[in-house]
Amino acid sequence: MIGVLFGFFGMGGSFLVTPVLLVMGYEPTVAVGSGLAFVFGTSVIATLKHRDLGQVDYKLGVSMIIGTTIGLEIGKELVVGLQAQGSADALISVIYVVLLGGIGAFFTYQELTGDDDTDGGVSHDADGDVEADADDIPDIAKKIQSYHIPPMLNLRGGVQVSLWVILAVAFVTGLLSGFLGVGGGFIRMPALFYIIGVPVPIAVGTDLFEIVFSGGIGTYLYASTGGVKLDIVVPLLAGSALGARLGSAATSIVHESEIKIYFGLMLLGGAVAVAFRQLSGYLGMEVLNTASFALIILSALLVSGAVVYSSIKNLREEEAGPTVSSSD
Repeated sequence: MIGVLFGFFGMGGSFLVTPVLLVMGYEPTVAVGSGLAFVFGTSVIATLKHRDLGQVDYKLGVSMIIGTTIGLEIGKELVVGLQAQGSADALISVIYVVLLGGIGAFFTYQELTGDDDTDGGVSHDADGDVEADADDIPDIAKKIQSYHIPPMLNLRGGVQVSLWVILAVAFVTGLLSGFLGVGGGFIRMPALFYIIGVPVPIAVGTDLFEIVFSGGIGTYLYASTGGVKLDIVVPLLAGSALGARLGSAATSIVHESEIKIYFGLMLLGGAVAVAFRQLSGYLGMEVLNTASFALIILSALLVSGAVVYSSIKNLREEEAGPTVSSSD
């Protein structure tokens, strides 16, 4: 399930793994470090598939690495300092709830109200190029693209944006990666679409490419302090390898609007799950801890199942399409 979600959204691995490891009783540094190690391995698998589909913007991805690296180091030091004070677990959980719930609610609201309505799907030509229709670019991204602060970068999908915007997005997501033990995808993928304005499939593919580096750097930083446990990471990677390939392939089949609403619903489920876990500690109700674990697994199962179902449905529609002919 995690592999499918990671390959499809450019995130999902650490979003699920880190909270589950915390629920299972691992220390925050182990949960965060092992989550990052898992993200690194899974992102390599998924990125290779997105590369085959022509959905990786290397210029954009490489431009983000500097800001991400600085943010990762600062985030990691914050976790170590807070854990020494005994407040890391609670603060990480609260930030998870705020970020997951806020972004999930935004995506879901945009799709359900039609404020972010698109024609559905993204066209891929024979060379694997992905082009965004001007009407599909969010108004926020159009505004940001209108500010020409040198140096400007020309990105895939016909997008031109200032390097400084990219570095700012990279720093914030790197900080979150180091602090929360995530690849930063649940922040970076929406930021690439809503702030920078690249098409969703390119946002997913490039996000995964960048996570290869942020996850690798974060894994090294935590491994140096004993925060990475191979007996946790290796079984997770073995189970997710196939799922990551399937999820990556699905981005070229499932309509763009479906990607965004699935993304929002998954984050909302995660936010509620982490909130339940934190309330369990405050109220002393173990049933809430169990409900938290069950909700995380259930949301992953439902969303990954919806991705597979939509992929099969759209493939059948495409196969049936050529058989329908019309006269002039």
